[in-house]
Amino acid sequence: MAEESRPAFAAERRERILELVRAHGSMSLRDIAVKVHASEVTVRRDVRAMEAEGLLDRRRGGAALPGRIGHEQSYTGKSGQCAAEKAAIASAAARLVRPGDAITLGPGSTAEALARELRGHEDLTVVTNSLHAADVLAGAAGVEVVMTGGTVHAPMRALIGPAAEAALSGLRVNRAFLSGNGVSADRGLSTPNPAVASVDRALADCAEETIVLADHTKVGADTMVPTVAPEDIAHLVTDSSADPEVLMTLEESGALVHVVVVADERGQ
Repeated sequence: MAEESRPAFAAERRERILELVRAHGSMSLRDIAVKVHASEVTVRRDVRAMEAEGLLDRRRGGAALPGRIGHEQSYTGKSGQCAAEKAAIASAAARLVRPGDAITLGPGSTAEALARELRGHEDLTVVTNSLHAADVLAGAAGVEVVMTGGTVHAPMRALIGPAAEAALSGLRVNRAFLSGNGVSADRGLSTPNPAVASVDRALADCAEETIVLADHTKVGADTMVPTVAPEDIAHLVTDSSADPEVLMTLEESGALVHVVVVADERGQ
């Protein structure tokens, strides 16, 4: 009887996996496993079978809907994913900011988490095109917030376009903090939207060094438009579920990799 029930259970589980990936655009195997109450090994096998049927694309450490390399997920859709990892990454990244620094800060939920960590800093100037980051930092006594101009890009809640790029032209800051949608050893940091990518490049170009903030679902992933070449990434801050082979290759390209452990992985 148990054997007869297994195919039906597998079918139900795979249907649930497809629902989750459709809702989020992409998900890590670990997050899927938690949601469907199965092991990562089982989920990996399910995803492999679903890819063979054309239902999903496998990504390193995760799954996405077919053809998602150019898909830009909404800010709301991304903000709930890997929240603990993003908070830990933001906390570690904040330690790279020194008193008296001027920094640029790009859009994205991880960058917003960093903005929250920076509220207690003193003598800090933050240049950003992120509406969320600016709102978070607006009441911070020791932080001066400078916003670019530009057109509001609703999915990212970010300012883009020629006015945003012009505002960054000629600026010089200590470091840029960018999150993007994927970071790989071959193409570096990337994002699905060309207009967002242009401003990301401008945010990086005016900085002495670029720090990439990427949870494990982004490490090893490629999206349509490259923004920061691998050799131009000075630091990568990620979590301990990131693919170690990709991290090693990025280190070989010159990035200093910081790996954080989230609270639940420490048994807290």
